[in-house]
Amino acid sequence: MHSVEAYPRRGGTTPVTNQRSRDLGGLNERVAGMDWDRIRTEIALDGFARVPDLLAREECLELAALFDAEHLFRARIEMARYRFGEGEYRYFSYPLPRLVAELRASLFPPLAEIANEWRSALGSEERFPDRLEPFLARCHDAGQTRPTPLLLRYSVNGYNCLHQDRYGEVFFPFQVACLLSRPREDFEGGEFLLVEQRPRMQSRGEAISLQAGEGIIFPNTERPVQGKRGYYRTQYRHGVSRIRSGNRTTLGIIFHDAE
Repeated sequence: MHSVEAYPRRGGTTPVTNQRSRDLGGLNERVAGMDWDRIRTEIALDGFARVPDLLAREECLELAALFDAEHLFRARIEMARYRFGEGEYRYFSYPLPRLVAELRASLFPPLAEIANEWRSALGSEERFPDRLEPFLARCHDAGQTRPTPLLLRYSVNGYNCLHQDRYGEVFFPFQVACLLSRPREDFEGGEFLLVEQRPRMQSRGEAISLQAGEGIIFPNTERPVQGKRGYYRTQYRHGVSRIRSGNRTTLGIIFHDAE
């Protein structure tokens, strides 16, 4: 999660460039059918976009159940140990679970298109490919070979401090979180927090209550904002507010791999 990556390593680092299941058309079609014009507009105006029903209830249950499957993860992080908050998260190993791999690969192309628009607005010549696999190859060439998708679990009084998720020189400007638990039934509290630091201004924060299966797309580190003299950069950090009761489980999709 946080920028510190001196964590225990488990499992291999073989990329899942060809992991495709025959029965994943529904998820591909779901992502392709999302209102990407709305998403582009909301990110430009608000700095984030919500995606209701990104995952079905059955998919949420399937993913949440993976948390206790130790063999699927390369690292287990107790947040209090690093003063990151209170809770636990686990980084998946390669090969990623079916749903995680497909969601990551399906979301990348439309987000890469928006990311390239951002790079152009900020005067950068960097461009992202239109598929995840070439981007992961770029990460691996830079020595970033450890997968970053993860599951996060918080219990009563758990929280996640504000942070950014950069794991090396190569990074993608968006990431996605999807809530797997049901608010008011499985837990209370635990709002998603997003804070924007604007140049020479006070920070601006959002506390966002997600629904089960809902995703949120947000900037990994920064975004361009239109000003009177062109675009300028604002910095972002994200976290989770305190859990008042129950347990909250979330899937995090980070597109770049880690050193």
